[in-house]
Amino acid sequence: MRRPFGEINDIPEIIVDDDVRAYIQERGCDFRVCTSCGGPILLPTSIKNPKSTDIPITIGDYMLYVSRYQVKWIQTITMQMVPRYFSYGQPDGY
Repeated sequence: MRRPFGEINDIPEIIVDDDVRAYIQERGCDFRVCTSCGGPILLPTSIKNPKSTDIPITIGDYMLYVSRYQVKWIQTITMQMVPRYFSYGQPDGY
């Protein structure tokens, strides 16, 4: 079956920053990088469930799922993807 945005034949290497790895371990749950109006966002899977088309990345005892729509554009997963209301986002530069 052909997928609407094509097949992901070669999964690119995605770097997960050490502080993101520590954040996931501290929170003690799985996370997902998904699409938001402001760009890619890192949310617990209790808020945004993973999809069968997501790319899974093992982080210790937990999983980090990356939306197949984001995987083409993301090279590094950073703390800037954590929403500010989780007290980890970076302030705007303006």
